[in-house]
Amino acid sequence: MHALLIGATGATGKDLLDLLLKDDSFHQVDIFVRRELDIQHKKLKIHVIDFDKPEQWKNLVKGDVLFSCLGTTLKAAGSKEAQWKVDYDYQFQFAKFARKNNVNHCVLVSSGFSSPNSPFFYTKMKGQLEEAVKGLGFPTLSIFNPPVLIRKNSDRTMEVAGLKAIQFFNKIGILRSQKPLPTVILAQAMINSAKAKENRVIILKGQAIWKCAAANVE
Repeated sequence: MHALLIGATGATGKDLLDLLLKDDSFHQVDIFVRRELDIQHKKLKIHVIDFDKPEQWKNLVKGDVLFSCLGTTLKAAGSKEAQWKVDYDYQFQFAKFARKNNVNHCVLVSSGFSSPNSPFFYTKMKGQLEEAVKGLGFPTLSIFNPPVLIRKNSDRTMEVAGLKAIQFFNKIGILRSQKPLPTVILAQAMINSAKAKENRVIILKGQAIWKCAAANVE
């Protein structure tokens, strides 16, 4: 398969790229990034792009499966408008051009508790993105709604605090459905979903992600 990836410099994206390059099921991996990366591999192609200028890159978005895990934090973005641009606009427009170029499968990382009607900005944004991507008509669409992620060397204060709280509750038998998920497990589940021969929209949450990551997919 020929994989396309946006979000390769994030925690999940880094793990995903590493696994894709090691997986013989993928003969080519194209990543779209905003700056050069110090990484080389015989099947890796790096496209340094300006996401605000799709006319320069839209014809490059061609392959078998799009992995979309681009995102930022409100703190890093500086405003809700700036975060929306990265988490919603960039991902949606990339998916739109992928579908126009006959990419048949989109694997989208969203968030736990996402809903287009959520009273909270982040989960509402993610829910609205899911609905928008569904409307693009991918024959196969895999949407991941992970719980709190365990990121390597995370500096996200609220995320780290939330992770510790949920781990505490898990120890006493509470919130087991929200067991924190290492990004490498999420990445493996995303790859396994791309290998599955199913033409449908599938949404994976909690334990379903763990099971997908552990599945042997031919």
